[in-house]
Formats: sequence, C-alpha cells, structure tokens
Amino acid sequence: MPSFHLVSLGCAKNLVDSEVMLGLLQEGGWDMEEDPAKASVLLVNTCGFIQPAVEEAVEVILEMASYKSEESVKFLVVTGCLVQRYKEDLQNELREVDLFVGTEGVPDIVRLLEGLLQGEQKEKTYLPDRFLMDASYARTLSTPFFRSSVKITEGCNNRCTYCMIPSIRGDLRSRNIDDIVEELKRLERGGMKELSLIAQDLTAYGNDLDKETNLLTLLAAILKNTAIPWIRLMYLYPSGVNAELLSLMLAEERILPYMDIPFQHVSDSVLKRMHRRYGYDNLCGFIDNVRIAVPDIALRTTMMVGFPGETEEDIRQLEQFLQEYRLDHVGVFSYTNEEGALSEFYEQQCPEEVKEERRNRILTLQARISEESLQKYVGRTIPVMVEGLSRETDLLLEGRSVYQAPDIDGCVLINDGIANPGDIVQVRITEAQVYDLVGGIV
Repeated sequence: MPSFHLVSLGCAKNLVDSEVMLGLLQEGGWDMEEDPAKASVLLVNTCGFIQPAVEEAVEVILEMASYKSEESVKFLVVTGCLVQRYKEDLQNELREVDLFVGTEGVPDIVRLLEGLLQGEQKEKTYLPDRFLMDASYARTLSTPFFRSSVKITEGCNNRCTYCMIPSIRGDLRSRNIDDIVEELKRLERGGMKELSLIAQDLTAYGNDLDKETNLLTLLAAILKNTAIPWIRLMYLYPSGVNAELLSLMLAEERILPYMDIPFQHVSDSVLKRMHRRYGYDNLCGFIDNVRIAVPDIALRTTMMVGFPGETEEDIRQLEQFLQEYRLDHVGVFSYTNEEGALSEFYEQQCPEEVKEERRNRILTLQARISEESLQKYVGRTIPVMVEGLSRETDLLLEGRSVYQAPDIDGCVLINDGIANPGDIVQVRITEAQVYDLVGGIV
C-alpha cells in the first residue's frame, strides 16, 4: 500500500487545496503517514505569495529531502503557489525534488504520484490549465470536525501593484451556488458548526457569472438550505461591502458579527500607489457605516508598512487612524519586493530597518488598543465555540467567541465548567488580557 506524508504551508485557501489532495489520495487507496521517514512519497504544498513564504517553503522542502535515501526509496513532490510562480526555474534550484506540480494540478495528484512510483512520470514540472474545485472532489478535513473553510472563488481580478496572486492563481473564477451548497451540506452532516467563507475577495463572488449570482444570493441559499449556526466572512474588499450585506448580517444571527477586511494602509498616496480603490475618507466612512449598521461587530484588518514611497507622515496618519477607530484585530506585515510585481520597480524603496521599526511601532500601538478594547466584554455573557483543552495548561478549556476567527485572533480561556470540542456554550467574561479573554461557562 503506497503511503504519503503531507506538509501544508500558507493560508486557509492553500489548506483547502491540501485537503482535496489528501481526500483524493485516500480515496485512491493511499495511506497517510504521520512519520515522513516511513512514507513512500513526501508531499509539500507551498505558498509563494511573498518572500518570507518562499523562504519558509524552501526550508521545509530541504528538510523533507533529508529523508530521502538509497536504502529507503522516497519521492519528493512539491506543489502549489511556489511552483506556479517560478515554474521550470525550480528544477535547477531544487534538484532534490522529483516532481513539481502547479496550483492547477490538484485533481491529478493521484495519477501523478502513481506515475512516479511506476517510473512512468517523465516530465519534471507539471503546469496544467486553470482548475476550479467543486463538490464532486473528495476532501479530508485537517481542521477539527466542527469548523472548516470553504473556497467560493479562485483567482482575483484586482491588480494591486504588490500582489502576485493574479499571476499565480489566475483571474476570478466563481463556483456556482448549488455546488457550494452541496459541499456545505456534506460538511454539515460531518458535524461542521462553524463555516468560514474564503476567497481572495468575497465581495467579488459571482462577478464572472450571471447578474443574479453574488455574495448576497449565496448567503441566502446557505441560510435556506443548511442549519450551520456560525457563518464567518473572511477577506472582503472594503468598497465591495454594501448596505444590503450589512442589513443581512444584522438580521441573521447565524452570520457572525465579524468581518476580515484587509485595508493595507490608510494614506491616500500609499493606497493610490498600491492601486487600491479607496482612500482615507472612504475608510473612515466605511467603519462609521458598518458600526452604525451592525453595532456589535468585530473588525479585523491587515496593514502593510514600508511600501515604496511611504513617509513618516504616512505612518503617523496610520497611528492616528488606529487610535481613533480602535479596530478589534490588526495584523501588520512589512512590504517585501516581489519579483514580477509592479511595485518592484517603484522608486523610494524603504530600508529594511525602517520597515521593521515601523512594524514594531504599529504592533505595539495595536497591542495597547486591543488590551483596552477587550475590556468591553468583561461582565458580558457571549457565545463561545469550544476548541478543547488549552494550549497553555490542561487545567483550562480553550475556545473562541463569535468575535475571534480561528488561528489568527485571540481566544477565550474557560476556567469554569465542562464542555466538549465543538460545543457552543455561553461564557461569562471575567477578565481581559492583551488578546485573550477569560471566563466561565454559565
């Protein structure tokens, strides 16, 4: 029986691809092996979006290559964004790898690996035409059974000057509503209680299909055809969030009062060079409108510092914005010059030490804001999804409130009461830390 060991790197969208490959291989009679030393094939699904992700991928690939030996014949296969971005160039750089498979090779993974074992796979790099997954493909979850991400689109039509996604993943391709609902029904039968809808831009869903297909009609179909209690919206473009969506969020408690909306920056000049379709005033108005429409909402965003041409005045404006609007969750990362991106050729590139100093400033500021903002939950009783025992101590349970997304936000430490993973319980919050909350089950 052939076996494989799979390492998945990168974002939730990449993890879905890994889960499809995992499902297809198991359906094809392959065994998943936890110990890489015992696997027939070592499989690394890579991210290649930004330079730190590329460096991490290469490090993991070389680590997996160390398990190959003459005594134990193993094949090393690298898939995903790194391959799609650098294509055949990787063959000379990573000679330890037996096969490179681009992002669109997911449905062919069983045939490709069997070809390797049988000595029939001749091409070293496999880059097929664009692929869009659907509900017919096997998928084995790597997340706990009670939560999962579902990709509703592939690719992106936005052309941000720093981003390689369109060149890696292609133009926008939306799944149809019936197909998405079919997958959700299957996941619901498996016990899923928290659904994270993911895409490069959720608000662009359906733009490549007919006029009746959009995020609102998709959500209406999900609400009608499933009973999934928690529906979380991830990765929305600011200018795509309209009044109808906000009204639906307020009216439907199953759509969680949470939005992940990457602003990237707030300075008009920086946003213009990024090719983002909004400015400072738009963002201020956006937050005001969202909080009026959905008063209890938690807002998450990401900010990029050190973009070419960014000035000290731009950073001070970003600090002032965060202090005034006090967003619930803010991720901060430094700009990296990506080969092939338009911003690679911009003048006034920021030195690395300046990027790091600015990133640390924003992170320190946001930590203080978070610690102060979380105090608003003390004394409240809020719904919490139980994850299991705490990662810090077996004496506590750990969960997440509706205001905290998996893997990226803080958690709720439960110090009183008994519950099982996947239970949704009411927790009275008694303490707020920098990013986490503490309380007991009511």
